[in-house]
Amino acid sequence: MRETAYAKINLALHVRRRRDDGYHELETLFAFVDAGDEVTAHPSQRDSLRVVGEFGGALDDPFGNIVAKALGALPHGAGWDVTLEKNLPVAAGLGGGSADAGAVFRMVKRAHGLPDDWHARAAKLGADVPACVNSVACIGRGTGTELEPVVNDLAGVPVLLVNPRIPLATGPVFKAWDGVDRGALEGADLREMALAGRNDLEAPALTLVSEIGDVLAALRRTGAWLTRMSGSGATCFALYDTAEGRDEARAAMPRGWWTLAGALR
Repeated sequence: MRETAYAKINLALHVRRRRDDGYHELETLFAFVDAGDEVTAHPSQRDSLRVVGEFGGALDDPFGNIVAKALGALPHGAGWDVTLEKNLPVAAGLGGGSADAGAVFRMVKRAHGLPDDWHARAAKLGADVPACVNSVACIGRGTGTELEPVVNDLAGVPVLLVNPRIPLATGPVFKAWDGVDRGALEGADLREMALAGRNDLEAPALTLVSEIGDVLAALRRTGAWLTRMSGSGATCFALYDTAEGRDEARAAMPRGWWTLAGALR
């Protein structure tokens, strides 16, 4: 079996308040790019995991890898020999690990079906994992695990992802948030909500990795109709009217930055 672990982006990410349990109350627009990591699985006597790819070296603990945890969280018959091709940068605001886990859930669904409590099992692995299981545009509330459907009028829109190749952990970014509630998501469909939205973690992320500002400035010079940081950073995205505009923008990015060109699902 083979599954693409689709890159997750947050078209908008509103942080509403700090909760008593230490987490943050969020409202976010999840969207997914038609490219990402690749996960393959073959029958085996026991479960095993091999990590390859450009960013595979960043994952040095196979037993702590979320793919291994996803396998352990689901009944999947005999052992699986899994290879994870890590094409997405780690600690990048793209939900890479969550997307990898989501790909495992889809594999198990195809092979054996998912248990009725799959959503709760996914949420235990990470707040983004439930959204990554189906990898379709949706609204996330709570810590991001409470999912609502949204009218997706952006499927097929060209998108460019850019990362300055600087990892940025989520915890310090949330810690640096100023605590100001700037309001709820508004709009009738994905485009309206994205354009009216914002990423409340962009400002605190900039205090930690100033190069995010360089990426945003470079993308804003390319004619994109929406440019924003994804998640807790440091990856930024830009949406375009045409694939040609997206590809020209990619060619204009500095060589040292990581880029991925695709389309929204």
